[in-house]
Amino acid sequence: MAAKPNGDKNVFRVPPFHYLHVLDQNTNVTRVELGPMTFYRQDNEVVKFGPEKMVTVPPRHYCVVENPVARTSDGNVVYIGGTKQVKLRHAEQEVRVAQDPFPLFPGEQLATPVTPLTVVETNSALRLKAVLDFDDETSSVHRVAGDEWLFEGPGTYIPRVEVRVEELIKAFIIMPNQALRLRALKETTDRSGTSRVTGEEWLVKDTGAYLPGVFEEVLDVVNAYVLTEKQALHLRATRTFVDDLGTTRKTGEEWLMTNEHCDTHIPSVYSEVVALVDITTLTNRQYAVIVNPVDEKGHSQLGAKKLVKGPASFFLQPGETLEKGVQDVFVLGEDEGIILRAAETFKDTDHLTGKPVERKPGDRWMIRGPAEYVPSVSVEVVTQRKAIPLDENEGIYVRNITTGHVRAIMGKTYMLQEWEELCDKELPAQVEELLSNDYDVVADRNGSGGRRGGSGGAGGNRKRDKTRVVTYRVPHNACVQIYDYKQKRARVCYGPDLVKLDYDEQFTVLSLSGGKPKKPHQIKALALLLGPDFASDIITIETSDHTRLQLQLSYNWLFQVKDKSDQSEAQRLFSVPDFVGDMCKAVASRVRGAVAQVSFDDFHKNSAKIIRSAVFGVDEKARVRDKDGFVFPANNLAITSIDIQSAEPVDQRTREALQKSVQLAIEITTNSQEAEARHKAEHREQQAKGALERQKIQDEAQAEQSRKALLELQAESAAVESTGQAKAEAQSRAEANRIEGEAAVAQAKLQAEARRIEGEAELARLRAAREAELEYIRAQNELEVEKSKRLMDIETSKFANMVSAITPQTLAEMARAGPQMQAELLKGLGIQSTLITDGATPINLFNTASGLVGGALAKPN
Repeated sequence: MAAKPNGDKNVFRVPPFHYLHVLDQNTNVTRVELGPMTFYRQDNEVVKFGPEKMVTVPPRHYCVVENPVARTSDGNVVYIGGTKQVKLRHAEQEVRVAQDPFPLFPGEQLATPVTPLTVVETNSALRLKAVLDFDDETSSVHRVAGDEWLFEGPGTYIPRVEVRVEELIKAFIIMPNQALRLRALKETTDRSGTSRVTGEEWLVKDTGAYLPGVFEEVLDVVNAYVLTEKQALHLRATRTFVDDLGTTRKTGEEWLMTNEHCDTHIPSVYSEVVALVDITTLTNRQYAVIVNPVDEKGHSQLGAKKLVKGPASFFLQPGETLEKGVQDVFVLGEDEGIILRAAETFKDTDHLTGKPVERKPGDRWMIRGPAEYVPSVSVEVVTQRKAIPLDENEGIYVRNITTGHVRAIMGKTYMLQEWEELCDKELPAQVEELLSNDYDVVADRNGSGGRRGGSGGAGGNRKRDKTRVVTYRVPHNACVQIYDYKQKRARVCYGPDLVKLDYDEQFTVLSLSGGKPKKPHQIKALALLLGPDFASDIITIETSDHTRLQLQLSYNWLFQVKDKSDQSEAQRLFSVPDFVGDMCKAVASRVRGAVAQVSFDDFHKNSAKIIRSAVFGVDEKARVRDKDGFVFPANNLAITSIDIQSAEPVDQRTREALQKSVQLAIEITTNSQEAEARHKAEHREQQAKGALERQKIQDEAQAEQSRKALLELQAESAAVESTGQAKAEAQSRAEANRIEGEAAVAQAKLQAEARRIEGEAELARLRAAREAELEYIRAQNELEVEKSKRLMDIETSKFANMVSAITPQTLAEMARAGPQMQAELLKGLGIQSTLITDGATPINLFNTASGLVGGALAKPN
């Protein structure tokens, strides 16, 4: 302990339980002086420390002293030689607990101040470690440096210099359905007396507090899995061990724990939880197929299958899976069926006859409703069929999968057999487009493009069901050709009709010319219009004088069909693939040949006759034969009439000359018409002027007569006006005076009546006011009288109550209390009479005199 010199102070008063360190400079020895005392310092002495209070260690406390003094077995301090120099145990420590106050000898130091002892609670422990070899008296064990052990509570731990406290360990509380997972850090024996090797793990399942040993490590708190009727535990062994049920589990083995084994399960340290398995529940309308089922001994039957029908509830064992999950029972109606295929050879029962049937792998059969069916593990469900209802204009294509034959079924409800399937009918891309766009040949006479219901109608771009019979509505006055590739023949159907194609039949697609001038393959159509119809074309011709013209012609045409039932005649309609192009080419060639023989002037004057004669021909009388028309015998196409829509020269100079001549003719005609119109206008203008002058004279004469009549009427009206005005003024003046007098008389009467009414009203008001005032004063006086009476009654009753409450004796005592007190006060002071005033406050001498008299009277004899 550091010295605290006190300078040259000579006298030290040392209180009780205090001490000094005094150095004798002659011997160079420091001694301890204990109080109570008065210490006189000698010249050869120096007080190095103190006075200082002794070290007091209360109960349940301790301190650690470093370099403690050596003591004998009796507890006496050991001195060196014959001097007073104490012997110290250097580099050592000493733990001192509750004792009498003691001083620190020179050289001693407090390594640890006074500190409360450590109280180890219940379910707690201190992990201790020996730093020196010593004999433990509490357990009679010889401790070697490095040993570790626990000091378990409840208790108070008294420290030792040979022991070091490593940590405080708290007990783990193990709740119900819980376990503590431990691991051995060294070879040790657990609390149950079982020897554990280094790294070994085990579970502690005892409910309550568990204090792990010094070489035990707590890895985790394991919660138990609650096993219910709807949930199980899938476990896997990480090494070979014996489980809680006494079953030996090998490494990698998997098993299922259900509520039949136990209600709760805590997995062992050598098992791991793979998953929580939910129960699989099947109703009476469901079934399931288990793949790789587990037998009663727990062995997995790889490759096998097991059928489970509802109602049932089960857990899937490890390795088991459901094929296609939980499936519903096939409930077949009257119009439904199911196609089955045998996966292996097995014995079956025919659902219709009830006879046994042997099924071989690959066999197909159908079960028809109404029925319920659950397929066995040997049966594979190919598909479920339902009857297809078909109208009389609807159909489907059905293929026999055994023979390959395809047939069309129409107009009835049909269910596919087990050896049948729906077949797709493929159509060329052009036909698909025409059918999907609902193309209308009637709306596309000139190649402009049309669809039924208008362009872009709701029926456009429909996707065709290829298994359905292809149908086509043939328009009125049209026909379609259908070719059967199987029978190598064609048939023609006239509209209006609904055409239904067999599987081997195809439409004949028409590719017609279109546009102006005509270009091939512009119009695609399925139906051929029979007409009458028209077509337009632009051709270039050249006259004999080499004048080239561009003609726009329009033809009316139709197909001459005499007997629609004759298929040979009908086939001729489609013998020419592009009848429009051929017709236009034939007419153009005839027109060019005829025009090449005439001059431009002749053609310009007789163009219609020349063209019609070229197309239809002339008879013996040089007349055009246009009644029968121009007939194409190959397909019975007849042109009934032809019209020139326009004719324009191709050469620019010819066109300009023709325009000039036309303009000159138009100008001459215009001038003559203008001159004639001008003459007629002038004639009409002269006639109008004469009529206007004559009418003007007549109007002036009529105006003078009217002016004369007007002046006469004005004079008469002025005379009447002056007379009437004077008479009216006199009458109005008299009437005004009369009315004014009558009004004055009526006003005077009304004023007198108003004054009378006002006087009477004022008198009535004053009378009512006086009466109300008298009534108010009377009521007020009565209230005042009543109030005074009640106040007097209240005061009287109050005084009477106060007197009765205080009692007359008390009043008398109160009356005598003041004078008696004054008298006693004066008597005690020995003063007969005293008057104290400040000179500003008036004094009631009467009261004073009464006080004096009362005091004299109250004075005892």
